[in-house]
Amino acid sequence: MKLIQDFCDADIWPDELPPSRQAILAHIGGMDGLLCLLTDQIDGGIMDAAGPELKVISSFSVGIDNVDVAAASARGIPVGNTPGVLTDATADMAFALLLAAGRRIVEGAQGVRMGRWKTWGPAFMLGADLAGATLGIVGFGRIGRAVARRAGGFGMRIIFSDPSQVIPEPGVNATQVDLDTLLREADFISLHTPLTDETRGLINADTLGRMKPTAVLVNTSRGPVVDQQALYEALFSKRIFAAALDVTVPEPLPVDHPLLTLENCLIVPHIASASWRTRERMSLMAAENLIAGLKGERLPNCVNPEVYKK
Repeated sequence: MKLIQDFCDADIWPDELPPSRQAILAHIGGMDGLLCLLTDQIDGGIMDAAGPELKVISSFSVGIDNVDVAAASARGIPVGNTPGVLTDATADMAFALLLAAGRRIVEGAQGVRMGRWKTWGPAFMLGADLAGATLGIVGFGRIGRAVARRAGGFGMRIIFSDPSQVIPEPGVNATQVDLDTLLREADFISLHTPLTDETRGLINADTLGRMKPTAVLVNTSRGPVVDQQALYEALFSKRIFAAALDVTVPEPLPVDHPLLTLENCLIVPHIASASWRTRERMSLMAAENLIAGLKGERLPNCVNPEVYKK
């Protein structure tokens, strides 16, 4: 914020909750730049309301499904994001959720607080082993590869699916397979795909039905990748063992949502990148993108570089 305010006049939204579309429209007129969060839906109508002065859109996020990039490109507006910076933090969270759901850590801790811990027993609170288990990673980009590196330390067999042909890093023993094979063979499945028309609802009744009944599903990508009603039914009927979600639809998830009634479903509030170092670096990257655009310079991290060819 200091970088931005030292460089230009800034109209800063003061509330904790994100602005409505109407509020954005009321403030955007005549602005030269826009720094938005992933909670802000920025479409062509908002860009037009800003007027021809709008030179840059900087999103405080890696994924940019909150911005209509095609509309921005058509108007010659570069769009910036913050790639790479949250890889390790998100991979750490994915693995933390994998461990927590597989070993029923939160369920056990809540049981202690509620007085359910009566004694030790051979079959009490049994969970899934990681050593020797198969981890299936859906989407083998930066974060997926970082999760694979962590899994290697736990002695897991690693398989992954990705629309592109990917060569794993040296020292990472991972095998590329098709999605159907991954669903059938994986004991743990971790989702790391961007949200696209192809990945929306990727995990649905059909794909859940192809998983092992002992499978643990982890999602730190985007909420719409998972059909939550189908997931609820699979978890309720014990069709799969457990799930852990960092992202949901909507966000925040209503407290009366059916998934929150299930002990085998762990949900946290979209905090995969919520480490001090990661958020500070994201902030700087978002500010640097904004300022470069205001100067008429090329954005350090631009998702639509084709605008510079026009």
